Amino acid sequence: MADHYETHCEIDITYHYPPELLELLCDAVPVLVRSKQAVIDFLVGAGVPNKFVGDWKVKLKQDKDSVKKHELARSLLCRLNDAGEPALALRREILKRVCQFEDFSGCWDNDRYKAQGLVAQIQKLVNVKDSFTRMSLERERERQRHQAERAAAVAAQQQKIAERDELKKAFYKLFAETNPQKRGKDLEGALNSLFKHCGILVREAFVYKGSDGEGVLEQVDGSVNIDGHVYLVEMKWWDKPIGRAEVSPHLVRLFSRAEASGIFISNSKFTVPAVETVREAGSQKMCVLCELEEIVFALEGETDLGELFRQKINAAIHDKQPLHRFVRQPN
Repeated sequence: MADHYETHCEIDITYHYPPELLELLCDAVPVLVRSKQAVIDFLVGAGVPNKFVGDWKVKLKQDKDSVKKHELARSLLCRLNDAGEPALALRREILKRVCQFEDFSGCWDNDRYKAQGLVAQIQKLVNVKDSFTRMSLERERERQRHQAERAAAVAAQQQKIAERDELKKAFYKLFAETNPQKRGKDLEGALNSLFKHCGILVREAFVYKGSDGEGVLEQVDGSVNIDGHVYLVEMKWWDKPIGRAEVSPHLVRLFSRAEASGIFISNSKFTVPAVETVREAGSQKMCVLCELEEIVFALEGETDLGELFRQKINAAIHDKQPLHRFVRQPN
């Protein structure tokens, strides 16, 4: 029980006794003891130093009859309360001792029930105030938690914007690059970074080698995972349109993998025969065709890349349109 009340005291009187608590203490302390000297002894026992009680000790010696017990208790408790934070430990100790008071046999008979009632009121008041304090602290912790979450969300959003700005710069630099090999490699890196930025799992370029020393049999620009499905990605930066001869090897790769579908991204346009070839293969292997400018427009328009490809995938599956033009849906 002692620890229980001590906790409440620590929480409840951070700087001062609240007025209602001070009044109850001023009434309680004089009836818990029998004499005026006992009031001083009660407070000194709680650690109150002579600078607070010295003058009252002198008065008691000089003219004890002129001192009233309740006046003495009120004066000393008010002094401690007015002392503010420096007297915090003293006020806590006094309140703890009052809340723990259990043996009322030392009270005057006429004061015994009054003392019990006052201690009970103080205990109840401290408990109630402590409950409000805990609720207030909990609200403050909740407010700080929400504030931290909002700050983290804002920081994450700012980071995402900064990353997107860097991705835009990387894509714009591609159009100024004159070295075809470097441009092709940079395109792979820029697209992989964009996929990752949009939360799409990426496996970067890889090769498939034969088991009997045949060397590299197949090279894949990369693969992505969209909604649990794997798509092998082929990327081309050609000046001329992509025809049947260019899309066919990618379709062959898809047919050699039971669960894989495909994405073919090109800087240039796709010819009609190329689109027809992919459409005809769609009954067995689904592949979507995407022009690089669609991705650039999506990047500039803050469109999620996953949204772009989901729309294309749905069009390829349901409408047999492998070269579906992305349409931004209104919010």
